Amino acid sequence: MDNVIRRRTPAARLGRIAVYAVLLLAALFYLLPLVVMLITSFKPLHEISPGTLLSLPQSPTVEPWVKAWGEACTGMRCEGIGGYFFNSIAIVVPAVLISTVIGALNGYALTKWRFKGSELLFALMLFGCFIPFQVVLLPMAQTLGWLGLSSSRAGLILVHVIFGIAFTTLFFRNFYVAVPTELVSAAKLDGAGFFRIFWRILLPVSAPIIVVSVIWQFTQIWNDFLFGVAFSAHNTQPVTVALNNLVNTSTGTRDYNVDMAAAMIAALPTLLVYVLAGKYFVRGLTAGSVKG
Repeated sequence: MDNVIRRRTPAARLGRIAVYAVLLLAALFYLLPLVVMLITSFKPLHEISPGTLLSLPQSPTVEPWVKAWGEACTGMRCEGIGGYFFNSIAIVVPAVLISTVIGALNGYALTKWRFKGSELLFALMLFGCFIPFQVVLLPMAQTLGWLGLSSSRAGLILVHVIFGIAFTTLFFRNFYVAVPTELVSAAKLDGAGFFRIFWRILLPVSAPIIVVSVIWQFTQIWNDFLFGVAFSAHNTQPVTVALNNLVNTSTGTRDYNVDMAAAMIAALPTLLVYVLAGKYFVRGLTAGSVKG
């Protein structure tokens, strides 16, 4: 291998440098909006003008972040987005856990405990991945009304679980296809039941696809706006709805620095998830979640 590296021609090295240069430029271009948001969020309002988007703040301040968290107006109330941030956490955590567990059990049953019509059932569940959200707004609102969950966190959790099951089932089903069926058959012969086989054989090898499912669901639910604005009241709205209300609330001078700080606060959880677990997401996909 070392000999191959030493024998690289100058043209090959130049081509490699050119590829990295193009990738670096593409990354910088992609990150430019994030950089502008971050810089602006630390600027006093008087330093913000159309010609200074990329200039560093002369007098950096965290006041926009403080105001965005606890003082900014999101409609008729000026309480910031802090409460809505915790609303999102209260919605995301149970919805992600429930949809991941159900998806894992569905994928396990559809691959290792097949029954008549299982392929048709999987196809129908897969169809749920392609249904436009707007189509189900009225039926879902009626269903939540029947269940007494309208405008509640529990109602939003239920909505996200229902729509997440199709994706999580797809992920786990395609992952479990690669697990040898002989292991499950041997466990059945030894007297192990449905849940014992899942707990002892399938779950220990499921870490990569669990990471994929959690990251996917977390991102989808945290960034959701449509369901949040349609099925929540003021005290149960997620942070995306509050951010929209903050940006569109006019109280005189537009505080662009506060808007940018609020957007950064709303985006931080998903940014952290991808920074800390992004490589595991890719590993999970390549481990089998898009095969079969």
